[in-house]
Amino acid sequence: MGQTIAEKILSAKSGRKVFAGELCLAEVDFAFAQDGTAPLAIEAFRKMSGKGVSSPDRTAFFVDHSAPSPNMGVSNLHQMMRIFAAEKGIRFYEGGNGVCHILVSEEGFVKCGGLIVGADSHTPTSGALNAFATGVGSTDLAATIISGKLWFKVPETIRIQLSGRLPEGTYAKDVALFLIKNLTAGGGNYKNLEPTGPVIDELSIDGRFTIANLAMEAGAKTCIFEADEKTFQWLGAHGVSRDESSPVSSDPDAGFTVISLDLSELTPQIAVPHKVDNVCPVKEKAGLKINQAFIGTCTNGRLEDLRIADRVIGNRKVNPACRLIVAPGSRRILLEAIAEGIIQRLVAAGAILVTPGCGPCVGTHNGVPADGEVVISTANRNFLGRMGNPKAEIYLASPATVAASAVAGEIKEA
Repeated sequence: MGQTIAEKILSAKSGRKVFAGELCLAEVDFAFAQDGTAPLAIEAFRKMSGKGVSSPDRTAFFVDHSAPSPNMGVSNLHQMMRIFAAEKGIRFYEGGNGVCHILVSEEGFVKCGGLIVGADSHTPTSGALNAFATGVGSTDLAATIISGKLWFKVPETIRIQLSGRLPEGTYAKDVALFLIKNLTAGGGNYKNLEPTGPVIDELSIDGRFTIANLAMEAGAKTCIFEADEKTFQWLGAHGVSRDESSPVSSDPDAGFTVISLDLSELTPQIAVPHKVDNVCPVKEKAGLKINQAFIGTCTNGRLEDLRIADRVIGNRKVNPACRLIVAPGSRRILLEAIAEGIIQRLVAAGAILVTPGCGPCVGTHNGVPADGEVVISTANRNFLGRMGNPKAEIYLASPATVAASAVAGEIKEA
C-alpha cells in the first residue's frame, strides 16, 4: 500500500517505513516556543537536567504574545527567555519581529518535507509549505531541544477535495471556516488534513497558510499541502532554494478518508460565539452592531490580508461607534505595507496600529473588550474569554468582512 505525505515525512525522519497508527522516534528539523510557553519549556529543561541544546541553530524562542511586555511579571519571563537563549546559543526573536508562525516560514526554517514542532497549538500553519508541522506541549519541546528527536504517533489522513471556483468576494478564511463547520471541532482529532483540488490550486500561499492555521480548530494534528510552483516561488523569495527542499506527495493508493466539497457557491462565512465550528453565512448575522474589529494574527495578519482590508475600506472611515485594531503579522509585513501605502491609508481611516505580533488575539493586552462588547476578528478562536473578557462576544471572519464591518459599525459583507 502507498503512503500519505504525513507517513512519508515521518518515515524519512525516523529511518523506517511507517504507517498511520504506528509510533516512531523522529529527527526534528526545527523546534520553537513563544513567550507563553518558552518559560515552561525552560523549567522542564532544567528538571530534565538538560545541559545543552541539540541543534541551537534549529531552535528558536519568539516574543510575540505579549509584545512589548504589559507588566513586570511578563517582563521577567521575557528576561528568562533572553538569558536562556544567550546561554544555549539558540535563536531569539525579540518583541516586534512578529508572530512565531509567520516568522518561522519568513526566516526560511520551513522546507518541503521538513518536520517542525512548536510549543503553540497553531504550529500546523507551516504545513502550507509541504512540511509536517505540529504543536506540542512545553515538556515535549524541552525533550526535543535536548535530544533533537521526539516520539510521534503517525496520524491518519483526511484528504479534502475542494472543487469549483471561489466566487468573487469569498476568501481563504471563508473556506477554512466552512471546512471546520463540516468537520466539526473534533472531526479532525489527531488527523492530518490534506487539502487539494482546484480551489487549493488557485489560492495564494498566504491563503493556504490561513487554512493550515485553522486546521487545528478541527482538532487536526497537522495540515499538509502538496508543493507546487507557487510553493517554490514563495520559498525562493524567503531564502530557501528549490534544492534545499524535498517535496513530498501522497501515493494514489495511500490510505485516505476522502471528503469532497464543491465551493462554487460558497458565500462569506462567519463563526458565531463561542465555538469556531458554529459557522453560518455572514448575511445571517448582517446588521449586528459591533464595538471592535481586529485584523491580524497568525491566521490573517499577512500582506495579502492587509491589502484586502485596504481595498475594502478604500476612502471611507472607520465607524465612530467602533474601533478597528490592526496588527501586522511581522516586521517585514509591516514594512512592506508601509511601502505600499497601506498602513498610512488604514491609519488615516481611523485604524489603531499595534506592534507586529499576536496583538489582542490571546487577550493578554492590546484591545481587551469591555463587558458586553461585540468583536469581529480575523483570528482563529472565539472561545469564551479568548480576547481577555468572558463577558464579550467574538465573531470570526475574513479580512474583507471585518474591514467592511468596521466601516459600517455592524456585521456586513464586503
